[in-house]
Amino acid sequence: MQASSPGVTVVALLADPDAPTEIAKRMSRTLPARLADRSGQGRRFDIEVISEPFTSGTEDPPTLMRRIMDRGSAENWDIVVALTDLPLHSHGRRLVAHMSHEHGLALLSLPSLGGFRLQTRARLAVEEAVLDLSGPQPTASERPARRQMLPGSVDRRPTPVHPRRVGEEESPDLRYAISGPRGYLRVLFGMVRANRPWRLVPGLSKGLAAALATGAVATLDSTVWSLATPLSTPRLVVATVGSVGLMIGWLIVDANLWHRTGEGSPEARQRTALYNTSTVVTVSIGVLVCYVGLMVINFVWALFILNDQVFASMTRNPLNATDYWTLSWFVASTATVGGALGSGLESDEAIRAAAYSKREQERRHMLQDEHDG
Repeated sequence: MQASSPGVTVVALLADPDAPTEIAKRMSRTLPARLADRSGQGRRFDIEVISEPFTSGTEDPPTLMRRIMDRGSAENWDIVVALTDLPLHSHGRRLVAHMSHEHGLALLSLPSLGGFRLQTRARLAVEEAVLDLSGPQPTASERPARRQMLPGSVDRRPTPVHPRRVGEEESPDLRYAISGPRGYLRVLFGMVRANRPWRLVPGLSKGLAAALATGAVATLDSTVWSLATPLSTPRLVVATVGSVGLMIGWLIVDANLWHRTGEGSPEARQRTALYNTSTVVTVSIGVLVCYVGLMVINFVWALFILNDQVFASMTRNPLNATDYWTLSWFVASTATVGGALGSGLESDEAIRAAAYSKREQERRHMLQDEHDG
């Protein structure tokens, strides 16, 4: 790489593979113009996107910062902003960003930006970080004022994230953290979005095949007709909760998705609880999507296959629109139980690949290897 020209700031977006790389590539199309417009003074910015698994094997922020520093020292980059979809923690706090003005580095945890409007929030956070790092290095007395320009700025962000200095005795770097219930929910939703729960649907192909087969057969069963038609809405809701809960529990237990930590520190327990909660929410969303899909398919199948006269002769009730929905709803619950059994045919690796982002998969592999060792 050639050295940057005078008046040109070379910014490297070092992104973990998968979602962070996609986000970095999308923002790189508009980032140079936006940075030039906001910085003024005729400055230009060149953006390079580098997709590398820089978080492989660790989620310790100081270690990651050293890796980013080593990677940046091998290139002629002026600023390096690293993006990861792993949640980062330090001293019991959930980190949004870790910055080094001295070396022109910033580490951004995408889950800390939340699960909504992630592309916009990530772009704004990167802009703030680049503009701050490209300016003169702040002194200790200037940092409280300067830090309001960074990713925690309430003026630039859709929802506020409050910056805090943590671990000041360890390093002069600035770290921005979120805390409290709102911060917890922000990180949780960000982790769930990074896992992309909708990918669980195609990832459970064998389970879905079993569920569809169960639903198709159940729709033709006169015993099911007799059981479904008198069911009230509360009972159908109970059937839904029971079948969906069974499917969620089966997937988590069968694929060993539940994480246990051997560490006894409060911070380790908090991280474990956060990871397990994100797993439950991710799997729940995926299973609910499957459930709704099964209900719609069963409804269409019932419209196509059921005969009014046969139905009335077996149930002693005329077939109406309510019966179609009631039968489809009840059959969806029955089919979900069949899908839970069918999902046992899926490999654990296939389910984990469907339920987790690549970084989260690597993290869990590392923890499993440490536990087995």
